[in-house]
Order: sequence, then C-alpha cells, then structure tokens
Amino acid sequence: MAIASGRSKESQRQERELALRESAERFRQMVESAPNAMVMVNRDGVIEMVNAQTERLFGYARADLLGQRVDMLVPERIRGGHPGLRQAFFSDPHSRWLGAGRDVYALRKDGSEFPVEIGLNPIETDEGTMVLSAIVDISERKRLEERFRRVVEWTPNAMVMVNRHGMIDMVNAQTERVFGYDRVELLGQPVEMLVPERFRGGHPGMRRSFFVEPQSRPMGAGRDLYALRKDGSEFPVEIGLNPIETDQGTMVLSAIVDISDRKQKEDHIVQALKEKDVLLGEIHHRVKNNMQIVHSLLELQLARTSDPVVIGMLRDGQSRIYSMALIHQTLYQSKDFARVDFDSFLKSLVSNLAASYGASNRIAVSIDAGGVLLPINIAVPCGLVVNELISNAFKHAFPHGQSGHVIATLRKDPEDQVVLSVSDDGVGIHDDLDLAQTATLGLQLVGLLADQLRADVTIQRVNPTRFELRLPLHPQ
Repeated sequence: MAIASGRSKESQRQERELALRESAERFRQMVESAPNAMVMVNRDGVIEMVNAQTERLFGYARADLLGQRVDMLVPERIRGGHPGLRQAFFSDPHSRWLGAGRDVYALRKDGSEFPVEIGLNPIETDEGTMVLSAIVDISERKRLEERFRRVVEWTPNAMVMVNRHGMIDMVNAQTERVFGYDRVELLGQPVEMLVPERFRGGHPGMRRSFFVEPQSRPMGAGRDLYALRKDGSEFPVEIGLNPIETDQGTMVLSAIVDISDRKQKEDHIVQALKEKDVLLGEIHHRVKNNMQIVHSLLELQLARTSDPVVIGMLRDGQSRIYSMALIHQTLYQSKDFARVDFDSFLKSLVSNLAASYGASNRIAVSIDAGGVLLPINIAVPCGLVVNELISNAFKHAFPHGQSGHVIATLRKDPEDQVVLSVSDDGVGIHDDLDLAQTATLGLQLVGLLADQLRADVTIQRVNPTRFELRLPLHPQ
C-alpha cells in the first residue's frame, strides 16, 4: 500500500510539472504571437523573455537581448530615472501604463529614438514576480497629432480644445491674440474664464449636453453669443463645435470667430434701412399730397365747365394721376421697396376706373397678373398703359350701355420678358382707324410709353380687341 501511495504522489507531481510546462509553453506562444513587442523583466531589470515583434521593433536579435538589462532599450537621456520607476512598480505590482501622462520614448539598436506606449502587467513565476511590458510604437500617431496641432496652430480662427470636465487642453496662437492671454495662462484652466459672467452659470450644462451627443454643430444656434477678453471687454462671436477623439477620451474643439466687425456693419445696415424707411415714408406722403393737389385742381376745373369734351379730358387727366399715385401707394405698402405687386395695383386701378366711368354694373373685368413683381421704373409706365387701355375700353368698346367683358393680364415668359395684355369683347376697332396716325391722346401715350419700355406692340382689332405689349423685364 505504501508503494502504491508513493507512486500516486510521484504521478501527481509529474502531472503538475507537465501542466506547468504546458501552461508555460502556452504563455510563451501567446507572448510570441502578440502583435506588440513584449518584454518580460525580472525585479533586477534583467530581460527574461522577448517575442519576435520585439526583435523587429528594436532591431536586435533575441540572443542580444536575453539576460541583458532592460535599460539598454531606454534613451540615455532618461535612463537614470528608469530604475526608480521599476522599483516603484515592484513595490505595488498591478497593471498600469508606464509614465501615465508623460511622453515615453524607447531606443533602437541603431541609436534612433521613437515614442511608445508601455503597458505594465505583473506576472507570477517560479523565480518570483516579473513585469511583462507591452510596447506599442506610436510614431505614426504622434506624426498625425503633430500635424493636427500645426493645422490648429495656424488656422485663422481662435481654436480652443476642452475636455469633458471643461478644462482647456489646447489653444492656438490666434486664441492668444483674440483673448489677450498667454497660452500658459489658459492651459489647464476652466473654459468658463472666456465666458462673460452673466452667461457663465449656464455654460456647464450646455457643455454636458454636447458630450451626451457629440457631433459637429454651431454653438447656441439662433442666439447671440459673446466671449470675454482678459481685459474684461466682451465681443460677439460665432462658435463651431467639433468632437475630437484623443487618448484622454472625447474632447470638443471650438472654432471661435470674432464677428465684431460684421455686427457693426449689420447694425449700420439696420440703421440705414430704418432711415430709408423714414425717407420713403416722407417721399410717399409728399408725392401723395402733390398728386392730390393736382387732382383737386382738376376737380375745380370740372366744376367750372359744362363742355363734355373738356370734362372728358379732365377726367382722363384725373385717372392718369390716380394711376401714378396708386403705384407709389402700392410700392409704399410693399415689403420689397424695389418692386411693385402689379396684381394688387391692377385690382385697385380697375375698381376706381369702373366707378369713374359708371361701368361697374354692366362691364365685368377679369385680372390675372400671376403675382408678377415689377421694378418701379417699369411699373409706372406699365400702369399708365393699362390705365389708358382700360379707360378706352370703358369709353368706346361698349356704346349705348352695352355690357361686356374686359380682361387684363400680366405674365413672365421663359425668356425673362413681360407680356402685358388688355382685351375686350366689345365692338372692336374700325378698319379705317389708323392707329399709327391717331390724334387721340390716350393712344399716343400708349405708343410713347411702349417706346420707353422698348416693347413690341401687337394689336388685334376685333373678336376680341386686344392690345399686347412684350417688353424686357430688365431693359438696358
């Protein structure tokens, strides 16, 4: 029984040794196949194990590393402090980053240095606790970070990078110029120092809301934003927010634009528009009053004559004055001071003419201006043309109290021209009437105004009678 028991213990010991060897071999295989350089060092700083990636990264053969002090992989200028860091690790062995918060560099066989990140992990072995270092070459990342910093440094706008806690992590030269601070006065400080005190209370909440859903967007869209200089002066700004992923987590990069000059120009424009509005109002009232005076003078003349021909001429004069006054009234009431709503003008004009000539009950009028807006220099002559043509239709197209229909239209064609048309279903124009040689003032005015507008005139004498003017919307 004793022999059997001894064999059983020996078998168990052999099984444990085999398991340990297999475990050690698996560990070595894992280290060997790791994508990063792996270096295992004992408490005395001697290299116990490396993998193939270490050979590639540092340029040494494995035999040149094993049994050597790990300090050979540390640049000479920082080598003196390395033993102290190693001792600090073995005093409290737990997984962590080497030199957290500092730039760490390694040394190749050819003497070149390169930036690295090193993760430290304690490993328990038969020879005691060792440290397994995972070494990552971050040269490319450093190059990209440096390129990013250069772009930020030389951008024409102030750039401020802030972490999740609102502390300033990076600024550029333009930030110093805009805010009046030196860089060292800003780094590590809360970003609220750049916010006017009256807005400071709400700023942390807005920052937290950005980090909840970090995406590029303008800050405070629709609100006036202000920043605070070192000298205590405030200035208006526009701020673009952009999330930036860093080793320390997501940060926000703010592009800050001083818009003082733009705001000043906008204020000048607003003031100028107010002054223009006042001036237009004054001009409108003066024009309206002057035309009213002329209209009243003609009314006095009407009261002093019984000659039907003179009365007709005076009434025509009054309608022309009313037409011009109505265009100015329409312009004054418009939100666009450069263009006249011709549809609104036509409706008011026709209503007044129908009442003036007593045609409201027997002559129907249709208007279709299609929302066309005309520049004032085109609207006035067009208004006078319509006034003459509709007046003529009311006076001559429906004799002896006949009823009928008058149609006035205005439209734009694809060639940026305006087509003005007035037609009626009245008696028409006699063939023996020479329109080019007519002595009537109304048709003479139509011809003169058409020339002024550089319009092509087309006349249809009957079925229906139609006057059509085709003119450029922007005459040269």
